[in-house]
Amino acid sequence: MAKNRRQPRLIEGPLASRPLYTPKQGQYLAFIHSYQKVHRRPPAESDLQEYFRVSAPSVHDMILRLEEQGLISRVRGEARSIRILLPPELLQELES
Repeated sequence: MAKNRRQPRLIEGPLASRPLYTPKQGQYLAFIHSYQKVHRRPPAESDLQEYFRVSAPSVHDMILRLEEQGLISRVRGEARSIRILLPPELLQELES
């Protein structure tokens, strides 16, 4: 882990001690954010698969989990429609 890596902010209310997302989810969110900044469009699932060196089903499952948790939104059936729903200050830095 990087020394100056931002930790995810905690949620408020009854689950106040629980982070918004896991470290692995945070890296997916950081990649999506970074990719959008560079390419000016969201990544395809194949871009995530290539970067994280995981299978297509693993990437798809992560996208579904992020969507279920309200961290991203997407238009089903529309390519490159992932949108992060968190402000950038709540995202981790992408590890290399």
